[in-house]
Amino acid sequence: MESLTALCDTFLPSVSTPNDGGHIDNSVVKFFRTSASTAGTPERLGGLMSERMQHPKLILFRITLWLLSTWIGTFIVCGRASLSSHFPYFQKFCKVSLQKREEIVNEKDENVSWQAIDYCGPDPDLEDKATKRETSKEMGYQTSDNQRGVLDASVEEGFGPLYKGLLNLKQPQKIVAETLRQSGFPASVCHRKRTRAIPNVLNPSLVIKCDAVVVGSGSGGGVIAGILAKAGYQVLVLEKGNYHARKNLSLLEGPTLDQMYLGNGLLATADMGAVILAGSTVGGGSTINWSASIRTPEHVLHEWSKYHELELFQSKLYKEALDVVCHRMGVQSDIHDEGFNNMVLRKGCQELGYPINTIPRNSPPDHYCGWCCLGCKDGKKKGTSETWLVDLVNSGNGVILPQCEAIKVLHKRKKGRDRSTATGVAFEFEHEGIKQICVVESEVTIAACGALCTPAFLKKSGLKNPNIGKNLHLHPVTMAWGYFPDTQFSSTWPESEKKSYEGGIMTAMSTVVGNFKGSGYGAVIQTPSLHPGMFSVLMPWVSGTDIKERMCKFSRTAHVFALARDKGSGELNSTSSISYKMDECDEQNLQKGLEKVLRILAAAGAEEIGTHHCKGKTLKVKEVSYHEYERFVKEESSRGLRDLSTPICSAHQMGSCRMGVDPKVSAVNPLGETWEVEGLYVADSSVFPTALGVNPMVTVQAIAYCTAQSVLDVLGRKERY
Repeated sequence: MESLTALCDTFLPSVSTPNDGGHIDNSVVKFFRTSASTAGTPERLGGLMSERMQHPKLILFRITLWLLSTWIGTFIVCGRASLSSHFPYFQKFCKVSLQKREEIVNEKDENVSWQAIDYCGPDPDLEDKATKRETSKEMGYQTSDNQRGVLDASVEEGFGPLYKGLLNLKQPQKIVAETLRQSGFPASVCHRKRTRAIPNVLNPSLVIKCDAVVVGSGSGGGVIAGILAKAGYQVLVLEKGNYHARKNLSLLEGPTLDQMYLGNGLLATADMGAVILAGSTVGGGSTINWSASIRTPEHVLHEWSKYHELELFQSKLYKEALDVVCHRMGVQSDIHDEGFNNMVLRKGCQELGYPINTIPRNSPPDHYCGWCCLGCKDGKKKGTSETWLVDLVNSGNGVILPQCEAIKVLHKRKKGRDRSTATGVAFEFEHEGIKQICVVESEVTIAACGALCTPAFLKKSGLKNPNIGKNLHLHPVTMAWGYFPDTQFSSTWPESEKKSYEGGIMTAMSTVVGNFKGSGYGAVIQTPSLHPGMFSVLMPWVSGTDIKERMCKFSRTAHVFALARDKGSGELNSTSSISYKMDECDEQNLQKGLEKVLRILAAAGAEEIGTHHCKGKTLKVKEVSYHEYERFVKEESSRGLRDLSTPICSAHQMGSCRMGVDPKVSAVNPLGETWEVEGLYVADSSVFPTALGVNPMVTVQAIAYCTAQSVLDVLGRKERY
């Protein structure tokens, strides 16, 4: 902890406020004087490392901290910079001066920093937290029928439309079994003698029977669950994450990453080359994504149908699927008031003559919300928890079990068959510190855990297809930023009341380097959602003073990114062990995109621009010559992106169980069924034959819609026989 505290205080020290001759707000003075240790950062980080962080390289960080707690280890790690001019010369890292430490590393309540960085915290339109929590305690969203009673419309408005279909397995098992039976699911509690034996698949604590079990509730699982339930089949949805009702949303980065993102929002590739964000909550990625609802591009459909021989993607069924899922989500393209980042992107493109399009979204024109990456407070964003899962619940044929982790698919081989048949799923949940194992017996099984989790689930289930876990694409992203002051000395655009974290997250897109009319492999240019935590992680660290100065510009710093349709791919050994290698072609496409982004920011009127490269170079656009500007843009956009010097991000993962016509090169067949196990389907982004190149939600849902038709055919045949 000594070493960790010293490291934290090196990155965020207590420093003097820069004196520029003007009046300095007291909140800014306090912000500069507050160190990481004063704010309790080391304790929080230590807790994350000890309890929740999972990464293959974590042991190296622990070893480094241990070395830094000794004088000889500090010398080994830090070299001569750690030496003192006084005897005994060698010293522990925590005893090294702040100046030398900077040289070494230079290679729920109101936050004291918010006022200084001009951040309002949670969406101010959100209702009072205390009232929210009290209401939550009084009502509870997971109850049996005997407990539910009649709840009025105001409850649904606050808790969302799924509360009737959610079942809390942490209740006594007799109540759970009775609730399931009342919902039409045969369920039996397995009574065991009082022993210390831990429940297992052969000796489960609860057995549930249904027509279909769906593992995952995101854009794939939610769609297929809703369709099957509306058709009259009993559908059980298992979700690893929890359900976060509208009134229970904190709309704060820390709690939301911890509660609603895979790996507590701390996922990265094994070499730390890419930061990965993926949803893990009821509704999956559709609950925390940025609303972009883009149909599968024509050049991608052509490639998948012609070169991968998948006729589905030129079929009437797939066109129908696109129409149906877009209609169900209320996809539209109107905007009443565009947010800060997208205004910058649109204006910069218009000034330069670059193509600029309005992104279709699954939210209404007046949805001016920059917090949707932290959950949708009013349900206007139509993710699966507001659409397809509502169909499941309203049908009376479905139940959702949150906080349940699927262990494996159960399957057996009948005599004379060349492959086994899925019979259900074993899953576990924790109750009072003890893990309980339950079994679902079903006619069909659908794996929709997402591209990062489905491969591990299938492998644990005994599937051996070598393509499972390979061909992982990440849509790598790199960003640039531009600072637009709101002082009286600057231009009045964008309007001073506009903030970088407010407004629709993603409403504009440029395909200037998308190569849509060529190979289809290029980069699209869009805008991100960056609240203070993620902003501070991505901005290059030069010194403690510099990072605090950058943070004070947070609310008027626009970010724009380039997203590559990647040819390079990776492999999943487990959810926490992800290898990925960016292709040289992908790097070049991102560099082309980054050059355009820097020009867009400057053309839109930014006074200062820069990238996320570790050297932290910036350019004050209006104070330099044309030649200096050109040199900066070309130098910064041509820097390597495969050497860990610039953070790469990924919010889209796909292809790790790709669809195909040959089991030698694919993991599932054109119907979405695994080659090895009959009755086991995959319905998420892992089935993409290649990277998509645009936001994948609509494509995931459309493929799931088609897979659902195949499952309906199978269930119909089983009924007839």
